[in-house]
Amino acid sequence: MKRIPVVVVAGFLGSGKTTLLNHLLTSARGTRIGVVVNDFGAIGIDAMSVAGQVDSTVSLSNGCLCCAVDVGGLDELLGKLDPLVDVIVIEASGLAEPQAMARLVLGSENPRIAYGGLVLLVDAAEFPADLERPLRVADLVVLNKTDRVTGVADLVESIGRLKPGVPVVAASHGRIDPALLFDPRPRGERFGQLSFEDLLDDHEHAHVHYDSVEFTGGAMNPTRLMAFLDERPAGLYRIKGFVDFDVPGHRQRFSLHAVGAFLRFERLPWGDGPRRTELVLIGTGLDVEAVTEGLEGCAEPRPEAVDPQAMLEVLRYLG
Repeated sequence: MKRIPVVVVAGFLGSGKTTLLNHLLTSARGTRIGVVVNDFGAIGIDAMSVAGQVDSTVSLSNGCLCCAVDVGGLDELLGKLDPLVDVIVIEASGLAEPQAMARLVLGSENPRIAYGGLVLLVDAAEFPADLERPLRVADLVVLNKTDRVTGVADLVESIGRLKPGVPVVAASHGRIDPALLFDPRPRGERFGQLSFEDLLDDHEHAHVHYDSVEFTGGAMNPTRLMAFLDERPAGLYRIKGFVDFDVPGHRQRFSLHAVGAFLRFERLPWGDGPRRTELVLIGTGLDVEAVTEGLEGCAEPRPEAVDPQAMLEVLRYLG
C-alpha cells in the first residue's frame, strides 16, 4: 500500500508560507496535491489565495491546527484527502507550534499516511532572533526572500550553528524544486486531459534545485548502516529506497523511508529477484563522494558471519 506523505510547512507570520505553497501547486506538473490551509482568524484569506488550484482543500478558519484538532480530528481531515491525492501539504498558521504540528502527523492512525517532514520557512529580510526553538523540529529550512538581502551565506551559517547539519535552501519567492519535498507523479502515470500547467514552459517555474545521490549495492551490514543513518551527512533531507540484509535468520528485504530525523523500515517479500540495495538520498549541499563512500562502507561482503542480534537496531524502526 502506497503511503501519502504529509508535509508540514511552518514559519513565522510573513515568512512566505503561502507563496511557497502556491509555487508547489503551480509547478507540481501533474502531481495531485491536497492542501490543509491553517488560517488564523474568521476569514480564510490564505485559503482563498490557493482556491481553484487544487482539487481538494480543507480549510480551518477557527484557530491554529495544533490547537483546533486532536489526532483523531486530524486523521478525519487527512482521510478526506488521501484517496484523491499524491501528497498532502499542511500550511500551518504563523502562530502554530511546529513541534505540536509534527507530533500530530506522526501520531496519525491512518495507515495510508506517512510523515513527509516539517519545512520551516525563515524570512531572510526579517531574520528572527528567536529561531532556535522552531529549528529543533525542522527537517528542512527554506531561507526565503534572499533576493532582498546581502550576506546570505552568513545567514545560512547562523542557522547551521543553531542546528548543525540541517539542510538549508536559500530561495526567493518560495521557489524550491517540488521534488525536494515529494516524488512528482511520472508523466506516464498522469490521468485526465492535458492540464494548463502542462502547457507552461519550465522557465516560468524557475526554482532552487536539490542534490541527489543514487546508490546500488548488495547486502548491507545492519550495524554499520544504522550508524550511517544515525550520523547522517550534513544537508541530507530525504532517503528512500530498498535495503537487503542476508544475516543468518534474517534474510529480509525492507523499504526505507527517512525524512529529517524520522526513520521507518517496512518488510517486503524476499522474492526471487536479484539481491541488491537501492537507495536515493536527497538534500542540499551534499558531498556526493563522501555519501557514496559512507554507503559503500555499509556493505557486508560476508553477511553469513554477522551476529543476528545486530538486526534488532533495524527492527525497532519497523513501521
